[in-house]
Amino acid sequence: MVATDKVFAGSIPETYDRFLVPLIFEPYATDLAGRIAGMKPRHVLETAAGTGVLTRALASRLAENVRFVATDLNQPMLDRAAAQQPPDRRLTWQQADALALPFEDRTFDVVACQFGAMFFPDKVQGYREARRVLQPGGRFFFNVWDRIEDNEFADVVTQVLAAVFPDDPPRFMARIPHGYHERATIERDLASAGFAAAPRIETVTARSRAASPRIPAIAICQGTPLRNEIEARDSTRLGQATDVTARAIAARFGHGAVDGKMQAHVVTVVR
Repeated sequence: MVATDKVFAGSIPETYDRFLVPLIFEPYATDLAGRIAGMKPRHVLETAAGTGVLTRALASRLAENVRFVATDLNQPMLDRAAAQQPPDRRLTWQQADALALPFEDRTFDVVACQFGAMFFPDKVQGYREARRVLQPGGRFFFNVWDRIEDNEFADVVTQVLAAVFPDDPPRFMARIPHGYHERATIERDLASAGFAAAPRIETVTARSRAASPRIPAIAICQGTPLRNEIEARDSTRLGQATDVTARAIAARFGHGAVDGKMQAHVVTVVR
């Protein structure tokens, strides 16, 4: 991981929320929220909440007596999330590092993390903190992206940018979002964090859809820290990189509405 891999600031939160959330995150937020709501929890913590796609899905499903805290490392992402969520007496927004949670031991009966674990510089410590704040018998729910080859838009963008910047290809998408997909590694890290029970890991395939090829190009090139990598190589070429990837997506998926495969692992483990 490099310093910019977990920086979601500037225009990234708005672009992320406008383009990337409906493109890839909403189907998995619906899935994860349904799993969590089925447990009928009373005290829920969400880490790495981003712009709140899972937060909103949970808010529509959780009971009226639930206490619910949504956290993220990046305050600009939480600001964007809070601006879109109607006032809800159950919900508290709080900036927090998932590797050093500011909560007492055994506080929550569910901890949830939607596509955030890949960004933890120390996965075991992130899992250890989730376990620490869980009550005995509580559950940790999270999901992570499968390998990049099973996530078609991200794969196309990564291949195209390798041609645009041949001397130093931007590898953020392969390195971070799609770099933590080995089941054995996830199981080992959870065990190292103190989870004695074996996790349940389900691979869930879904479709990523957009009205035009330009939408996934903008979403991935400008709505993730990949933007930081592109601009670090040449601050004048972000527009060109976006245009080239849009043309490549059109060449593969068509010039109208586009539809690509995406795939992730959904993990549940009991404290």
